Amino acid sequence: MTSSFKSDLFLTNKLSFARNERSFSSMKRAVSNNLAAASAVKSGSKPLHVERALRVRKTDEVERGERRGKFGIYGGKFVPETLISCLGKLEAEFNFVLHDAEFQAELAIALRDYVGRETPLYFAERLTNYYKNENGEGPDIYLKREDLNHCGTHKMNNAIAQAMIAERMGRRRVVAATGAGQHGIATAAACAKLSLDCTIFMGSEDMEKQASNVFLIKLLGAQVTKVEGSFKDASSEAIRQWVNDLEVSYYLTGTVVGPHPCPSMVREFQSIIGRETRRQAMERWGGRPDVVVACIGSGSDALGIFHEFVGDEGVRLVGVEAAGFGLDSGRHAATLAAGHVGVYHGAMSYLLQDQEGQVLGAHSVGVGLQYPGVGPELSFLKDTGRAEFHTVTDEEALNAYQLLSRLEGIIPAMEAAHALAYLEKLCPTLPDSTKVVVNCSGRGDKDAPLFFQHRPALDA
Repeated sequence: MTSSFKSDLFLTNKLSFARNERSFSSMKRAVSNNLAAASAVKSGSKPLHVERALRVRKTDEVERGERRGKFGIYGGKFVPETLISCLGKLEAEFNFVLHDAEFQAELAIALRDYVGRETPLYFAERLTNYYKNENGEGPDIYLKREDLNHCGTHKMNNAIAQAMIAERMGRRRVVAATGAGQHGIATAAACAKLSLDCTIFMGSEDMEKQASNVFLIKLLGAQVTKVEGSFKDASSEAIRQWVNDLEVSYYLTGTVVGPHPCPSMVREFQSIIGRETRRQAMERWGGRPDVVVACIGSGSDALGIFHEFVGDEGVRLVGVEAAGFGLDSGRHAATLAAGHVGVYHGAMSYLLQDQEGQVLGAHSVGVGLQYPGVGPELSFLKDTGRAEFHTVTDEEALNAYQLLSRLEGIIPAMEAAHALAYLEKLCPTLPDSTKVVVNCSGRGDKDAPLFFQHRPALDA
């Protein structure tokens, strides 16, 4: 079996349950089990792990629905046999560094001195006042300022940690894919710091929209390889390159998708966002947030802040997907709202796909949200009802981008603007003084040209 054929197997292993009655029935039974878990969550008992027959030890992770990369029916390793050994080595190294005091000390220093953590939990006073009703009542809105990280995004939390793992494993060549360019910049910067060769794959459509980020990636010393299409196409090509050079290359994923342990690694390294938020909330008002809001592309920033609160039933977890031109238009990136279960890039999750199981293109004004899949853990949280998911359109996100800029002097990434846009619908439903935390996952200077393309009158 040629390496090209192996990689094609990895990339195109997509399921069409609607055309396979047996698989569809199995999927429905599994989702039914996931929904049973939801009733347990809502009744206040511990979540049920849907694979009871496995009789696994009741660790904290299993109680959250996770077992060796499986979240209910989601996740797993849908890859050729030749990749299993490589992923096994990566999993072993990941599990080791999680409990290695030396690595954790080095990472803590890098996060503090290089990334710039911790990031503030900022009270958005003018935004709070904007959403008060005629009686002067409304929620208190806080922003978790991930836009203040080095390179301006939450992506650096994961990039520096995985680059350190690559160095430990002796992998001197790092490959990665990027959409909006934020993960590309973070990876290029981390590789520059650790003297690793770096190649970033980026879709031609995204390179045109995010040209400034392409220049920054090159400035940091990385090679940028253009791939015709968008982020999903760039991801496929990055994986192909990795598969063809497994002994030397390290695939540094920035998303919570892909085969295990990739989603768990990214989630783990991003979960510092939620841990800080819990501590800062206790310091600010003596309790937990009532509502946590984050945008959803593939889900790294959402899981980064959600994961800490999954076991806190009093905390609402609200994910906001990109509705693009509207769900009925077919031009959106709302995987959880409009997708179906399938396998893509090595894991089972919700996907945007047609009746033949072919993966569809995604659209959003937030380029970083243009991925047709979503992480397996978020798929599980949807089925169990532990998190709720909503959508906002391009127009709503553009309005929120401008609103935060004008009211708070903070320019959010267009991706984060989707989470901010949902406040328009959320705030009128909340009691006075409800504590709402929005994950401001990145800064939006990269999106200013795109904004003025959509609002030319403001550039007059």
